Amino acid sequence: MLQGTFHMAGHTFCICSIYAEVQEMCREYACQSTPEFTIQTTQDDIVDEDRQSDETRLAEGLPPHKFSESYLETLVVYRKLCSRLLQENILLFHGSAIAVDGKCYIFTARSGTGKSTHASLWRKVLGEKAIMVNDDKPLIHIRDGKAMVYGTPWNGKHHLGNNISAPLCGIALLQRDAKNSIRLVGIDEALPMLLEQSYLPKQGGVMLPFIELVGQLAQSAPLYLLRCNMEDDAVKVAYEGMTNEHI
Repeated sequence: MLQGTFHMAGHTFCICSIYAEVQEMCREYACQSTPEFTIQTTQDDIVDEDRQSDETRLAEGLPPHKFSESYLETLVVYRKLCSRLLQENILLFHGSAIAVDGKCYIFTARSGTGKSTHASLWRKVLGEKAIMVNDDKPLIHIRDGKAMVYGTPWNGKHHLGNNISAPLCGIALLQRDAKNSIRLVGIDEALPMLLEQSYLPKQGGVMLPFIELVGQLAQSAPLYLLRCNMEDDAVKVAYEGMTNEHI
């Protein structure tokens, strides 16, 4: 077994892994502090992750794909970590999180809609003031009605993200459209998508706290429906609509 200690989303933990890939992947988050808990993987975990991957790809109309065991183990570790962190009011959310002037905005949508593409336009238009927190699966800590977004090394196929955190100041539900528009939406309208894009661990007894935590997320920051194309003007509409500031 390989072993390393890491700090993410305000918590320190040990990863005991079979392969080195996940240890190397988490290198920028390594620390020397005493861990609060341990994430340990087994060969059975990797086999189960392989099965889940095939089932997911089949449901999405994709052919099976043979991933390496070392890569599958990285997914096992994140599932176990997110299951443990749910106890700390920390949620794994599927979205592209970007920080501007120290404030975080998340774009969420079903896969293939263009959330990462939209976030890349923010970096193009806003330049150095826009910093990726996590381009795929950020962690969000909800406490006392406020949410903090954290980077992790599980940050999408392009590996865009940083070991930083920023307060959540808006969530945009992104839809493709020829014209750009943005409007505030209520919790009732946004909640189905927020639930769909949040990771629900499979162990028993977590459904109620999971739903309660997603509900708290929905109340922690303004919610928007963003209809946009993938051109630079979409940034102006989204940025000004979510920040009340002009570019």
